[in-house]
Amino acid sequence: MTEGNFVDYVKMHVSSGNGGKGSAHLHREKYIQKGGPDGGDGGRGGHVIVRGNPNLWTLLHLKFKRHIRAGHGSHGSSGRSTGADGEDMYLDVPLGTVIRDTETNNILFEITEEGEEKIVAEGGKGGRGNWHFKSSTNQTPRYAQPGIPLEEKHITLELKVLADVGLVGFPNAGKSTLLSVMTSAKPKIADYEFTTLKPNLGIVEYRDFKSFVMADIPGIIEGAAEGKGLGYYFLRHIERNSILLFLVPADADDIVKQYEVLLDELRRYNPEMLDKERFLLVSKSDLLDDELKAELKVELDKGLNIDYMFMSSVAHQGIQELKDKLWKILND
Repeated sequence: MTEGNFVDYVKMHVSSGNGGKGSAHLHREKYIQKGGPDGGDGGRGGHVIVRGNPNLWTLLHLKFKRHIRAGHGSHGSSGRSTGADGEDMYLDVPLGTVIRDTETNNILFEITEEGEEKIVAEGGKGGRGNWHFKSSTNQTPRYAQPGIPLEEKHITLELKVLADVGLVGFPNAGKSTLLSVMTSAKPKIADYEFTTLKPNLGIVEYRDFKSFVMADIPGIIEGAAEGKGLGYYFLRHIERNSILLFLVPADADDIVKQYEVLLDELRRYNPEMLDKERFLLVSKSDLLDDELKAELKVELDKGLNIDYMFMSSVAHQGIQELKDKLWKILND
């Protein structure tokens, strides 16, 4: 799924390099008629290596690279000369990228740190030259080892956005507006559902030059865990958030029920998500007067088992209070 320059899912075929074969050369030099074996080893085939790069936030640069091939190792030669190693191929990916074997769907590894390197296809070892095989009973071996063949795989790269706070809610709940108010991000905002078609990240500036990262995840609908709407596709981005900030608009028919539906979709997708810190934000609260807020508080206190607060992004109500609350949860 892509919109603009955001790409978070790529499939490709990777192959390492063949190991070079060893040399079966026999030393020949003027005045030395039988110099014996001096064949060198073959070079190692190149690896295909996945490397974490914090300057990347999308897999766009790999979108059209369907085949990645590392270099082959060179053959050994005379004088015990070892062949050159094949050229390694590096795939730079954003932090939070999961690499899967496409055929088995098993997770091979995940890149989460800057500069972290993992070999996804290992180059073949070079064969040994004939000088390794000489002995008192076999002084002139005329054979050497071939190199080990290359390794090839079909892999899938999945990006899971790394953020401290993930915004979870139904379409048109006000997530993009909140992100635009609390950060310098400029997400697309409109008065219709599914305006957001890709995750958006923003840096929330806090007191004393401190900050944390907030992610706006495309809206989830009931049945998202079965593939309905866009939510199923982007649910994996929520897995890497430290705090799940649920947004339910104040004009919703039943705030508690909407929260429970969202929570149930996360549970059906991955039960471990329920272990994360959760906080409920009743957005668009500028639509409520004091009397309606008091009635809603009684209803929410009875039906919820998590903390909540009222706020309005448009009216800039409760912004600093929300920052304080999120910072406290993050650091507790």
